Amino acid sequence: MNTEILGVILTFILTVVCAIPLGKYIAKVFGGEATFLDTVFNPIEKLFFQISGINPKQEMTWKQHLTALLTINLLWFLWAMFILMNQGWLPWNPDGNPSMSADLAFNTAISFLANTNLQHYSGESGMSYLGQIACLTLFQFISAGAGMAVCAMVFNAMKERTTDKLGNFYNYFLKSCTRILLPLSLVVALVTLFNGTPMNVEGKASFISMQGDTVQVSRGPAAAMIGIKQIGTNGGGYFGVNSAHPLENPNYLTNIVEVGSIILIPIAMVFALGYYLKRKKLAYTIFGVMTLGFLLFLIPSIYLEMNGNTAIERMGITQQMGSMEGKEVRFGSAASAYWGIATTVTSNGSVNAMHDSFTPLTGMFTLLGMMINALYGGVGVGFLNFYVFIIIAVFISGLMVGRTPEFLGKKIEAREMKIATIIALLHPLMILGATALSSFIFVKNPEIGWLNNPSFHGFSEMLYEYTSSAANNGSGFEGLGDNTLWWNISCGIVMVLSRFLPIIGPVAIAGILANKKYIPESAGTLKTDTGTFGLMVFAVIFIVAALSFFPALTLGPIAEYFNGFRV
Repeated sequence: MNTEILGVILTFILTVVCAIPLGKYIAKVFGGEATFLDTVFNPIEKLFFQISGINPKQEMTWKQHLTALLTINLLWFLWAMFILMNQGWLPWNPDGNPSMSADLAFNTAISFLANTNLQHYSGESGMSYLGQIACLTLFQFISAGAGMAVCAMVFNAMKERTTDKLGNFYNYFLKSCTRILLPLSLVVALVTLFNGTPMNVEGKASFISMQGDTVQVSRGPAAAMIGIKQIGTNGGGYFGVNSAHPLENPNYLTNIVEVGSIILIPIAMVFALGYYLKRKKLAYTIFGVMTLGFLLFLIPSIYLEMNGNTAIERMGITQQMGSMEGKEVRFGSAASAYWGIATTVTSNGSVNAMHDSFTPLTGMFTLLGMMINALYGGVGVGFLNFYVFIIIAVFISGLMVGRTPEFLGKKIEAREMKIATIIALLHPLMILGATALSSFIFVKNPEIGWLNNPSFHGFSEMLYEYTSSAANNGSGFEGLGDNTLWWNISCGIVMVLSRFLPIIGPVAIAGILANKKYIPESAGTLKTDTGTFGLMVFAVIFIVAALSFFPALTLGPIAEYFNGFRV
């Protein structure tokens, strides 16, 4: 048990230690400063811009940034629909996997564009190699790079000056993909490759088991996807059971590397903010708030999973390794709980254990991580979600102390607060509205067979699916039969709205504030880089989450807990 805890602590410390210099490097990339990779990527980026005819030095307003983001996402969506609906006859399909139906292709295309990677299919039987590489792996770079690009624009807007010129979206996007995501994902891919993850173009392999059965094992270009799915907080598994599969996550070393990769860039982006704005105290404050929330979910989750399922205890069965239902023996209960929280406080969503099998309160903490959606969060977009809470906290704090609300020398006024409030309320609206509608449909038509567990846990499964979709996470409680017309279309709609509206809001706020007159700090300025303000932000996050989601949680995981764990 002690060894398991030490493994978790070591993993987190190593991640933070690596995130600090990475944050400094990211700040240099976004600031246009020289880096050690310039000699490699300068010619490549120059070639891209020459072919596309884009001038990377042309400054854009915040509206132009959003126009570029939405336009290229529309084009990528059409590309994905073509590949997914025609992969059955397209080349590079040695296993003969079929084309997707229109509704499943819609869900999958939106899912990977939105950095969600919700999978209503199994990778081994649902995707060709062309689809895995030319569509899904490509989109894992694209979606992560787009999130980092808009975050870079917000960083630029937060500087101490008045302007409407906020860098070039395409420049930020390409640099995010080439100089940050590609090198890091290559490292992770090589670690998994040298530990047994396949990276080839061959079809399924056959072997005879010790029982004498002939077994078909899928292979293919898996390592390439695994690297970027973890580094880019994408999470879509190459294999159906994701990183619980022995070929996707072979051993404890790969587990440390993969789970550390989940929160590496989200943490590094916070430190990058401090270096970029030359406000390290602000970065430490934000990191402290995020880490406090992360630990409040992580510590009880590890405790609960290591102490086992009380329903099994009542049957007289000893659980020396903790609650191991749905978990891999090679990782154990503590490392599985750590992954479960790390993947849900970010928009990663990859799993090394089945979240449907977590004890009820651990399931609640994974839900809360996605409901808050700002404790580390996704690459780039995670900070944008936290930025909304900062704006709300600054406004409330200013009213409480009788001062004009200001953040980094810019006044927070009614327009910015309206946008921030709408974005903050949009997330629970998407989750709770869609869950309520699905619950109504199931109660009226229980024969449709969505749920294997139609009681409290069944409600949690539906709540989890929409929470995961709205948080651009992609993990799931897999007792839900989700590959249906209803779930494919409804989750697709939730994913696309919950991806782009929360980007549009913070970008608009940052752009509006950047265009305002800069007011130098004075003795009366509200300090936003202190522990006191950090606690204020934490209180705002907690109150919004508690008021919005606590009633739904009482109907699901909390009710399940008080009624005894299911067996």
